[in-house]
Amino acid sequence: MNAKNRKTTKPAATEPSAAETYAQRRADIARLLDVLDMELTKHAEGMKGDPTNWGRVGDLGKVRSDLIDLVGFMSGMEREEVERFLAE
Repeated sequence: MNAKNRKTTKPAATEPSAAETYAQRRADIARLLDVLDMELTKHAEGMKGDPTNWGRVGDLGKVRSDLIDLVGFMSGMEREEVERFLAE
């Protein structure tokens, strides 16, 4: 059989396991939290330069609301429970 007619087979790609995928996603989330912390620091510096800017307050309101939803999702808590926790 010449090389032109020979079939070549590639080894099947190995799918990552649930544990490997979990670890990668956990690492991604940790990196995203680090970036969020850096962005909050930059945002706070901007607020210092413009302390009457209610737009920046709105920005944090959106981030806070999204984080409440995320914590509620991860913990199984209702949104109101998370808000009570924050009020303590």
